[in-house]
Amino acid sequence: MKTVTVSIDEETYRRAEAKAAARNTSVEDLITELLNGLRETPERDWTKPAPPEEFERLKRLGEEVRAQIVGFSASDRLPRDELYDRSRWR
Repeated sequence: MKTVTVSIDEETYRRAEAKAAARNTSVEDLITELLNGLRETPERDWTKPAPPEEFERLKRLGEEVRAQIVGFSASDRLPRDELYDRSRWR
């Protein structure tokens, strides 16, 4: 087994620790799991469309990410005409 040393910023490490604690594991085990995932994921020919099961997996992942976003709505943004009305901000 090889030993790898990685430097990361404090915030990333803090988040990794929190994620590890939530999974009742260590940061080292999280990183090992991530790296093991690399060898289990087959290389893909990006010139061809993704298989249907990969498309569905990514679709579900996108839905999960959107479900975690709280407090943001596109309707909260300014309409285009108000955004570009410079006289309003003088």
